[in-house]
This record gives sequence, structure tokens and C-alpha cells, in this order.
Amino acid sequence: MTGTMGTPSPIIEARGLIKTYGSVVALDGADFELYPGEVLAVIGDNGAGKSTLIKCLSGALVPDEGEIRVEGQPVHFRRPQDARAVGIETVYQSLAVAPALDIASNMYLGRELRRPGVLGSVFRMLDHGAMQRHAREQLQHLGIGTIQSITQAVETLSGGQRQAVAVARAAAFGSKVIILDEPTAALGVKESAQVLKLIRDLRDRGLPVILISHNMPHVFEVSDRVHIQRLGRRVAVVTPATHTASDAVAIMTGALDAAGATSAA
Repeated sequence: MTGTMGTPSPIIEARGLIKTYGSVVALDGADFELYPGEVLAVIGDNGAGKSTLIKCLSGALVPDEGEIRVEGQPVHFRRPQDARAVGIETVYQSLAVAPALDIASNMYLGRELRRPGVLGSVFRMLDHGAMQRHAREQLQHLGIGTIQSITQAVETLSGGQRQAVAVARAAAFGSKVIILDEPTAALGVKESAQVLKLIRDLRDRGLPVILISHNMPHVFEVSDRVHIQRLGRRVAVVTPATHTASDAVAIMTGALDAAGATSAA
């Protein structure tokens, strides 16, 4: 989908989002665009409104004012299921996995496959074989080769492997956008590198990714553009080619004037 003069149109965009909690203004006319095939990082200091912005885009919150569009069409998300229905999947920092269940069961949690015919429609029996097969294919497709068995419980996995399962689940059902909330926050150097590779692989598959992170080296390693949030609104969009991580932090804190930095938007 392209706009005027052949420029790509955003996959998801927001205009003038406002969200208040009594006298506290979380979003103050926030704008946002995510384009096809890119990794867009969202950064901001505590209280900048980045979490509120992402929750509005993922259906976890309803903005008081403003508009959200997906592929140019206005949408009105009232709950996360509404965002999932149009192909937006979110991996939160908590991962939302069931530790006692196996990998395949976690990937299909809430979307279990039923066995064909009467066994599935009447007796509601699950098709464990199909779920395990599809889960294995999805992990292999993303190049995740460190998991020994698709039937092992998630509680036996390392932090990086659990993150990989959550990302694979999002990739399996996110047809348009994947949102990753602090995916490397609790991981070591090696596991963080694996997750960053996953993000690049998602982009290479054509899935645009929104990355929320406080880790500037990671942001500038994998992102194509960086959305900088401050005081409830977007103050700049920069690229790793035009700005350094130090520049981004300075804009984020107000130490550097953001004028001219929005040319990457």
C-alpha cells in the first residue's frame, strides 16, 4: 500500500492521541507511524507516555481522543482481542506464558486447535499433534534451534528461550505488526543477542516490529527509525544513520533541541 508520489503508507498510524487519568496527562496529542518492513524503536524517559501509547495501539487502553488507523482504515480497539483480530500481536515484558505447559500449548494458548470432525466439534478434543507440528515449524522458520523438544515445559527453558517462544507465538498470529515490550530487559548478553537476531529475522520476513526499550545500544543496533516520546507526545523521529544514541537520549531528556530531527518521520 502506497501513498502519494509512491511513498509507502503506514501500516499503523495514530493522530492526536490523548489519554488522561484525572489531572495526570499520559498522552498529550501523540502521533505515530509504523511503515512496512521496518523496526521502529519507541524510547522515552519514565512518564513520557510510551507505555500508554503502545497500550492504545495494542488495544489494552482506549484513548480519550484521537484516531488510530490500520492500513489507512480507522479502527476502534476496545480490548486486545480487537487488535489481534486485525493482525497486531504484542509480547509484553511479563511474556504471559504458562510455565507448567509445554511449548506448543503456550504458543496456542487461548487459540487451541480442535481435532477435525466430530471429535473436535462435539467432543471438543484438542489436536495436540497439529499444534506441536505447527509450533515446531514456526520455531524452525525463525531459526530457533536451541530448544530440545517442543513438548518440554516452558518452566524448564532459559529466559532467552522463553522470550523466543513468546516471539514465535506473536509471529505465528501477527499478520501485520508485532510489538515487543522490553524484550531484552531481563536477559544476559548471549540471550539478548539471540532476541535481537529474532527481531531482524521478523523484519526480513516482512513483519514490521515496534520495539520498546531502554537499552540504547540495542535500539541503535536493530532499529530503522527511533520514535522519541517526551511529556506525552512525539518530539522527534531519528535514524541511526543521522543521530547517535547520545543524541537520542539528549532529545529524550530535553537537553537537545528536537528541531529538524523529525525529518525521518
